Amino acid sequence: MTKKLSAIALLVVALASGFYAGRASAVQNHMVNARNHLKTAKEQLEVAVEDKGGHRANALRLVNEAIGEVNAGIEFANRH
Repeated sequence: MTKKLSAIALLVVALASGFYAGRASAVQNHMVNARNHLKTAKEQLEVAVEDKGGHRANALRLVNEAIGEVNAGIEFANRH
């Protein structure tokens, strides 16, 4: 349960900071940092024991989606 909550909290922080950072800075340090943290969360979820009632798999799906959104935000800010 703790890993799931950590992954969800990380996802929320990454998305919130990502939207702010994308607008506030052309350098994108916060977005890149958020993506790195999400990748670390993904690695941890991948090695976690699978029997979590589907929650580990769902958290992994959400982290993958968050990585995609952060990448899209970086690309958007780089074009504007």
